[in-house]
Amino acid sequence: MRRVVAAGLLALMALGACSSQPPQEAEEESIVVYSGRSEELVGDIFDEFEKTTGIDTKVKYGGTSELAAQILEEGENSPADLFFSQDAGSLGAVQDEDAFVELPEELISVVPERFRSKTGRWVGVTGRSRVVVYNPDEVRPEEFPASIMDFTDEKWRDRLGWSPANASFQSFITAMRQIEGEDETRQWLEDMIDLDIESYPNNVTIVEAVSAGEIEAGLVNHYYALELGRENPDLKSVNHFIGGGDVGALVNVAGIGILKTSTNQEPARRFIEFLLSKQIQEQFTSRTFEYPLTEGVAANEKLTQLDQLDPPNIDLSNLDDLQGTLELLEDLELL
Repeated sequence: MRRVVAAGLLALMALGACSSQPPQEAEEESIVVYSGRSEELVGDIFDEFEKTTGIDTKVKYGGTSELAAQILEEGENSPADLFFSQDAGSLGAVQDEDAFVELPEELISVVPERFRSKTGRWVGVTGRSRVVVYNPDEVRPEEFPASIMDFTDEKWRDRLGWSPANASFQSFITAMRQIEGEDETRQWLEDMIDLDIESYPNNVTIVEAVSAGEIEAGLVNHYYALELGRENPDLKSVNHFIGGGDVGALVNVAGIGILKTSTNQEPARRFIEFLLSKQIQEQFTSRTFEYPLTEGVAANEKLTQLDQLDPPNIDLSNLDDLQGTLELLEDLELL
């Protein structure tokens, strides 16, 4: 009997010793996002996702094309779970290297097919239209040609600005190469250079230069004039939308995909679901004046509605030859 009691006491002591150890904590969910969208534009959304879900969210910000190149260079060693791109071209470049997983249809079906990868490898989050921003004190909208290709007319000498270093401009040139051809695109760029078009570091500086009267019009995305106009009611910069399926009316997307190398694919999927939620889509259109892409969410009332635009009929996945565009711009000494 004493042996039984002793054995029982030893068992209880062992159990007590085990129970005195602190319980092991569940591993914290986390994601790493490579973001070609600036912290100024999307930093609050990352913070909100982390606060809402408890998922630790680390973000590496940088230029969209540079991050795409980094992902491909890192290969299987990439620490990124998601690539949040400023444009479809860089998404296409990563997709071409078979670096994205296929996203669930139920996740991406809320976005129209023309704004997502046909193979389900990436999905658009917001849309932006190419426009001509102009100073109404200097130029009348009826002066604008029907096609962006016709801005090479001599009457536009010293009146225009562009930003060749901007990722959206580069995607626009890639679209032009697809639609108009390589020779026509090179000729258009050379003709614009000959007209002494002014180069700026980004779209913001173009809009500001138009308002200040430095130039009369510039080639930008639609939302910059609206954002700056909210901060400065005296801004003299107005958007002109080109229609007719012209390449100058290109509607591109900021989009996102999950990398095959991700070890956190479920929280990564939850982040995409968060971006496509009605709440965040409405935040984008109210704060940054971008076009929401989730069906059932209306664009900002200050915008020409997305279904009223007449962009070119182009598969955004085909804007993947960024390298060819960069080589063209470098050859013309625009970069």
